[in-house]
Amino acid sequence: MLQIAKLINLDKPLILASKSPRRQKLLRQLGFEFEVMPADIDEDDFTDGIDPELHVKDLSLKKAEFIAHKINKPAIILGSDTIVVLDGTIMNKPVDKEDAVRMLNMLNGKTHTVYTGIALVDAETGRSSIAVQKTNVTFRTLAADEIWAYAETGSPLDKAGAYGIQDDFGAVFVEHINGCYYNIVGLPLVLFYSTLKKFLADLKKD
Repeated sequence: MLQIAKLINLDKPLILASKSPRRQKLLRQLGFEFEVMPADIDEDDFTDGIDPELHVKDLSLKKAEFIAHKINKPAIILGSDTIVVLDGTIMNKPVDKEDAVRMLNMLNGKTHTVYTGIALVDAETGRSSIAVQKTNVTFRTLAADEIWAYAETGSPLDKAGAYGIQDDFGAVFVEHINGCYYNIVGLPLVLFYSTLKKFLADLKKD
């Protein structure tokens, strides 16, 4: 079976500047081989009121450039960041179970927006390409015991907004989405594929 990754003709190593198991799984779904090198970047260092699109673009690029400056070999580095935004407030990962419950109560019965930024950096030339995807997500009205049961699993603790749509609980919390499903999981595949394809083509023109 032809894997999607082979259509890209990537002629140098791909490095994922993230430890997210969800992004790794999605890249493997497309057939990519890659190295995982998480970037040591403070994801909570941002100014209140910052534009969400600018925030995820900036953080994604910082992650990719951090690794590009760290290695000494040809590679394409993928940096990415996902945030949940409710009424202009950015919600990153909860610090503990109680924080997860607080976030889920905020999202309860409301529509929020998930933003994912992706940044590609060519380690040899320093050239980069940045893009962002957003998806609107509506939660149904949740009961208190549902929220606490999910928090007790520990699964929300490594996810922006304290939920994963791919989780069993997340699957029954989300009533409606408007936009890319994979964006909510952590890596918008159409955007990644098309951005990488164009980026590599532009590199070959030089």
